[in-house]
Amino acid sequence: MFHTKTGAAGLTIGTVALLSLLKLAVGIISGSVSIIAQAIDSLLDLFASLFTFFSLRFAGKPADREHPFGHGKAESISGVVQGGLIFAAAAYIFYQAVTRIVVGADIEYVTAGIVVMAVCIVVSIIVSRHLLRVARKTDSAALEANARNLATDVYTALGVLAGLVAVRISGLNILDPIIAIGVALFILKTAYDVVRKSFPHLIDVKLPEDEEALIESTMREHMGELVGFHSLRTRKAGSERYIELHMIMARDASVERAHNLCDHLEEDIKSKLPNACVTIHVEPCDRECDSCPDNCPLDQRTPGP
Repeated sequence: MFHTKTGAAGLTIGTVALLSLLKLAVGIISGSVSIIAQAIDSLLDLFASLFTFFSLRFAGKPADREHPFGHGKAESISGVVQGGLIFAAAAYIFYQAVTRIVVGADIEYVTAGIVVMAVCIVVSIIVSRHLLRVARKTDSAALEANARNLATDVYTALGVLAGLVAVRISGLNILDPIIAIGVALFILKTAYDVVRKSFPHLIDVKLPEDEEALIESTMREHMGELVGFHSLRTRKAGSERYIELHMIMARDASVERAHNLCDHLEEDIKSKLPNACVTIHVEPCDRECDSCPDNCPLDQRTPGP
């Protein structure tokens, strides 16, 4: 159940909700701005998890008349929105920490805060690793963004825990807002990474170089059956890959032969790149050759534009 996209997103929602309430309660009781910062971050994670859950359900819908290319970009939109939320959380935490440094305040029940942060760290590690595994298995940008949000909680929680231990030992309450500022800066870096990874999918950036090289090598494996290929175009929407190219066939090749080769190439590419939608446009060779197609001298040429 928890190994599917929606199942993993649902598990995250329940976990983050519990951790958020726990940290918020302890943060308010103790007066620790660093714990409150963690609680705010987790509450945003909760909202992001809910957003991810519904965006995955929407992105998973099959193509329809209004959306002939499917709904996959909903995942990328989710990632960008989550990045914006993380930026907002970092700004708020930074403001509260600076205010606490200027005004000053005592921290109570430090030991309770230490215990709560330790528990949250262990739970976040377990859930974030599981979520990242599912994200990689399903190639989900939204789940990966969600997993990195939780992973951020682990690192920032460690910083908060170390700060609380230092306050407990030294009695220097100013260490708490200083740690909160460090948390805010770390969250800003995570927000940048999430937006940087999700935004390109919204403007149809091509597939990575290694994936395009795999497509080209697959085409070259069949150069004995086709003359060449060109105009390769690729993009990605969510976990769906869209691949278009032009394939050059011998002038006297039959429609059936060209169709069968296209089907074979499409399946070959799909077997190497999951969730791929391949469109191949067939063109006749523009050369006149007496031996076409069985001994075409263009068979060994390098595909070009």
